Amino acid sequence: MDEHMQLPEVTFSTFILSLASSTLMHLGEVPNPDTGRTEKNIVLAKHSVDLLNMLGDKFNNGLTDDEKKLLQDVLYEVKIKYVQQA
Repeated sequence: MDEHMQLPEVTFSTFILSLASSTLMHLGEVPNPDTGRTEKNIVLAKHSVDLLNMLGDKFNNGLTDDEKKLLQDVLYEVKIKYVQQA
């Protein structure tokens, strides 16, 4: 990947729209941006739908203490590795 490539700002909206776009691509509703071909993968489509559903549930009902700790630990680890390599 080009290190100077411009990506959209990371917001909740762009994240959800990205997941929705991937879901539509896996359903064969829109072409794959890398190949330009329309492809269907119902297993990946279901995974994307399940991911969106899980996010909705977590936003409505909150994270457990274990989920909060996991997220904090993972974020710390990847941020440190990013800083070391950037």
